[in-house]
Amino acid sequence: MNTNSKVISSVRLFRTSPHPCSYKADQRAATVFVDPDLVIDKTLNSKLSELGYRRSGAHLYRPDCDFCNACISCRIPVEAFSFKRAHRKIWNNNQDLEVIERNDLTCDESFQLYERYINTRHSDGDMYPATPEQFEAFIKTKTVDTRFSMFYESGRLVAVSVTDLLEHGLSAVYTFFEPAQSRRSLGIHAILYQIKLARELALPYVFLGYWIKNCQKMEYKSKFRPLEMLIEGKWILVK
Repeated sequence: MNTNSKVISSVRLFRTSPHPCSYKADQRAATVFVDPDLVIDKTLNSKLSELGYRRSGAHLYRPDCDFCNACISCRIPVEAFSFKRAHRKIWNNNQDLEVIERNDLTCDESFQLYERYINTRHSDGDMYPATPEQFEAFIKTKTVDTRFSMFYESGRLVAVSVTDLLEHGLSAVYTFFEPAQSRRSLGIHAILYQIKLARELALPYVFLGYWIKNCQKMEYKSKFRPLEMLIEGKWILVK
């Protein structure tokens, strides 16, 4: 039994009842999540990320559907990644942005940005409409190793990335941004920034969460190549 398996064998897990899937119409989903009374420290977060778990607010979870395994964990091996022409264009287009790293998210401007993002970009999802309570539970709830990257354009907040520092990488928990600034491709830029940050910290991976084939909202993840995908318990390099 490897170290990661030993960790999971000592952790209590809970499973939700089947519920409507957020990504596939007419399908039911179920989720396994870690004992909510456990403190999510860097060691636990790191080892469970290696096993395909993901943090959402105060919870570490993974899909556990009865008849579907479409959700595939993916991560970018940062040293093997090279900027494509499209990436360089996005990076260059955003060099006027100022990035400030914070340990907490306290400004009212951040919720207002989140609200515009959810209500514009995800009005068809289960997070709509955005509420302060949802923002507190999903975005502001953090671990001791969470950092918030704040992207400013001439003093105005245009994007926020929530990132967990792991032992072997960065976990891109969530990014929200100004929906009116589509020409900047702020979501892609935030990932490029996290790749750069991982290199500076000598961390080998940026974990992107789950990818689902033919899911338009997740298509952007497959454009970061090479990409490693967790398939049948093994990380497989996809070039």
